[in-house]
Order: sequence, then structure tokens, then C-alpha cells
Amino acid sequence: MLTGVVVVAGAGWVVGSRLRSPADEAARRAAPPASLVTAAVERRKLVSTVVLSGTLEYGSPLPISLAGVVGGAAELQRATRAPRKGRIAEGAVLMEVNGRPVFVLRGSVPMHRTIAPGTKGDDVRQLQRALRRLGHGAPATGVFDRATIAAVTRMYAGRGYEAQQPTLADRQAYDTLRKAVRTAEETLATERQALDRGRDVLPLKVRLDNARKDLKSARAALAEAESRELTPADEGRLAAAESALRAAEERLLEAEQALAAAGNQPTGTPTGAPEGTPTGTPTGPATGTPAGTPAPRPTASTDTSLLELRVANARADLAAAQDALDRVREEAREAGNARLEELRKAVRTAKDAVVTAEQALRQARQLSPARLKVANAGEDVAAAKGLLAEYARTYGVSIPPGEMVFLPKLPARVQKVSVKAGQRVEAEVATVTSSTFAVTGSVEAAESELLRPGMEAAVEVDTGRTYPARLTAIGERARLPGGEEAPEGSIPVLLTPSASRGLRAGAVVTTRVTVGATDEPVLVVPVAAVITSADGKARVRVEYATDRTRDVEVRTGLTADGNVEVSGALKEGDRVVVSGA
Repeated sequence: MLTGVVVVAGAGWVVGSRLRSPADEAARRAAPPASLVTAAVERRKLVSTVVLSGTLEYGSPLPISLAGVVGGAAELQRATRAPRKGRIAEGAVLMEVNGRPVFVLRGSVPMHRTIAPGTKGDDVRQLQRALRRLGHGAPATGVFDRATIAAVTRMYAGRGYEAQQPTLADRQAYDTLRKAVRTAEETLATERQALDRGRDVLPLKVRLDNARKDLKSARAALAEAESRELTPADEGRLAAAESALRAAEERLLEAEQALAAAGNQPTGTPTGAPEGTPTGTPTGPATGTPAGTPAPRPTASTDTSLLELRVANARADLAAAQDALDRVREEAREAGNARLEELRKAVRTAKDAVVTAEQALRQARQLSPARLKVANAGEDVAAAKGLLAEYARTYGVSIPPGEMVFLPKLPARVQKVSVKAGQRVEAEVATVTSSTFAVTGSVEAAESELLRPGMEAAVEVDTGRTYPARLTAIGERARLPGGEEAPEGSIPVLLTPSASRGLRAGAVVTTRVTVGATDEPVLVVPVAAVITSADGKARVRVEYATDRTRDVEVRTGLTADGNVEVSGALKEGDRVVVSGA
């Protein structure tokens, strides 16, 4: 019984605790009293980003078409080896057309003409720089000269091809022009021979030949006369006059010596020297007196008068011999000058005769009936040589316009092939892109105002891995040829990843562009916590006790991810009011 009572009492208690009155139930379900919603002030770095979705693609797509024919003949252009997808480097063969190669080189000037010997321009200079980069060596002159032709030949041979040689038609044309020159020269020689053999020309030719011979002889005689000062006859006369002068000098010296010896004899000597003359006194040459100077007279002149007369006569003979020598020299000089003048006059006369003969012959040839034929034959020779020279300037190894493709950047990738082997080559043959990836996407117009080229970004793939990137272009510059149009109201954006390993073309990625960041950790609060008062200043409400707040004036900074940078009378850990309920 006791157990039953306990059980009944427990059941009654349980049932009683479970039962509530309508008032209790209403009070239990009523809303709690209103309280403040707060958030803590944090100190951390703040990074503001613009997020967009994009597609990974290879950048800078560029369609390629050939600038002209490949090979020497403008025959049907058919691809014998189509381009292959993948990476392509400078100097590689993109494809083959009619068995001829199409090379890929780096450059900004498009191929637009046949580069033949003698061609000048920026396209030739661009080709020379490419040849130097490939190690074939070429001067950077801008002229397609022999050295450049040799470098091009080496480049073709290195890839197993032969540089474009003149075609059969070109060789036949060149041979025809050379034969035309020879024929014209033979005709001119024949007509000149006929003109020179004419009756009105031949005598004048003989006269001209004789005049030229006379001129040659006159010049030779003048040259010989100028090389010799005296003629043999003048030389003989001059030698005789000099010999007479020397004989007169010898006679004078003998007479003076005899007179001096007579004056030096002592008194009473057999020589009859006068008395009173000091013996041993030197006279004449013994005293050192120059020859021709009167010697001192002896005391007694009766015995030396004959010697004195001989000295006087010798002196007169010497003076006469000197005068004769001077006359001979003067006559020889005058005769030489007269002879040279005569020879010069003879040269002038011979020149006049040659000029006269040439003029007469020229006039005769001009008036000759055969002159017109000679003139016409000469014009034919000049025309034939001109055509040959003009053709020869472009004759030799050449580069057809279709055998070179210049791309702005290399290496590149062949992304799309537009022609197959066996098909005709008429338009686009392939599309190449750069070897680096690019992310294409779009953002709202308002967000695009925050973006600037060069900003750092991060590309996140589906595996969660991120790659550094950089904003490359915004707006029209970000549109890729053949790419999809951006949605209406949005702005296209182009980003370039810094690395490509692990990326896959066509993958959809998420990109975050950093538009702002703090250098150091700063105080941040939710954007909803900042209010603007009537005076235009920003404030936050700080809870210092339960449901009790105070206003704190703050300065705001960078905003990112719903938070804003603030500075003022705040500290980390303060609770700021986000909502009043």
C-alpha cells in the first residue's frame, strides 16, 4: 500500500509539473526585453578587394595570314604541311606551302613585298636583326646586300631548305636582256665603222691622227729642252770662253810673279835691280797682295818697264776673257729662252691643229648620212644596258612575301589552326597567342572606378590554390579579339598571372584585385557602427555599461568586407553599438 501511495504521488507530481496555465504559456512565449547589439573593436590589417569571376586563356590572340605567294611562281598555293598547335619559337617553320617553308620571326613591320637584291627599308633592317639573333650574322644596314643574302641562305639551309633562287622564267629573261645588249653593241660598232670609212670622214680622220702625232712630238721636244739648260753648241762655246778666261788668269799670274821677282833682286845683281832698293823686300804675290793689284814700283823703273807692260796687258786680256764669258752665258740663256718659247708655241700650234681636226671630224660625222644610224645604235645600246641593269638589281636570291611571318612577340603558341594539309591557302592560316595566361572577366561600372592598371591581384583556382597576378587593362583595351562580350552595364577587365605552372586554359577562376590595404594593423569596426551626426562628423556609440553608451567622434579610413578603419578615443576590445535592438 505504501508503495502504491508513493507511485501515485510521484505520478501526480509529474503530471502537475507538466501542466501550465494559458497565462504561464503566454508569458513564456513573450519576446525578451530590447537590448543593444554590439561588436568588439578589433586591431588588424584591412585589405579592400574587388572580386570577379573570369576565364583563364592564353593572352594576345592574333590571326595569321600570309602576305603573298610562297615560292617563286604565282601558282596555286596549297598547304603541304599544316601548322601544329603548341609553342613556336623564333626561326621555326610555321607550315609548308607547295613544299616551301613559312618562317616565323619577331618584328613589328608586317611582310608586304618580295625582298630581292638591293631592296631597302625597315622590313629589311628588321629581317637583319632577326638573322643576328638567330646567330646567322647580318649587317644592320637596311639593305638586302650580299652579306644578308648569305645569312638568309644559311638560315634556310639550317632548316633543310634552299633559299629561293631565280626561276626558269627569270633566268630566260636575264639571258634575253644580255643578248640584247650584245646585239646592240655589235650594231653600234658596225655603224661606226661604216661612218668612219665614209669619203667625207676618212681624210679628216687621217688629218686628226697626224695632228695628234705632231702634238706628241712637240711635247716631247719641249720636255727635252726643259730638261737641258744648254744646247751642245752653247755648251761648246761656253767651254771655250771659260778656257780662255783660265789662260788669261794664268798669263796674268806669270807676269805678276816675274815683276815681283825682278823687284826682289839685291842691288848690283845681274838682273839690273836699281840701287837703293832694300834687298829681301817682298813685292807682288810674296807680300800677299791679290793678283791684279799693282805691285810696288822698284826704285829704278828702267829695268822693269817691260814686265809692268806685260802685267798690264795680261790684266786687259783677263778682263776681255771675262767679258767674253759673260756674253756667251747671256747669249746661251737668251737662245735657250727663245728656243723654249718656240717649242711652246709649236705645242700650242699642234694643240690648235688637233682641236681643229677633231671639230672638223665631228662636224663631218654629224653631217654624214650614217650619223643617224650611229646615234640610233648608241641609244639602243644605252636602253638595253639600262634594262639589264634594272633587272640585275633584283636578280638573285629573294624572299617571297609569303615565306616570312613577323609576330610582335616570340615565343608564342599556335592556338587555332585554320587550314589543313592539302587545302588551298587563301586567307587566315592560324591564330597564335602569347605563351602566358590571361584572365578575362568583367566588373560593375561603379567598381571599375576603383581599379587601375598595375594593381596586384590573386587568382584562385578550383583546388583552392592562389596565384599572384596583376591587373593589365580595363575597358576596351581588355577586350581580346574573338572573345565574349561583357554583360551590359559591366566593364571588361584583363589580368595576367605571374606564373603559369598549374594553370589550365579554359578554367573558371575567382580573382581578387587589391584596391587598398593598410600598411600596419589598425582599429576596425563594422560599417553599421559608424553614424553621421547633424554636424557632419562621424561617431560611434561605445557601450561602457549594460545598455549605457556614450558617443565617440572618430575618423574613418579604408573600408573592406563590411568593416571600416577608424581612429579616435577607442581601444581594442571596446564594444560599439551596431543596432539598438
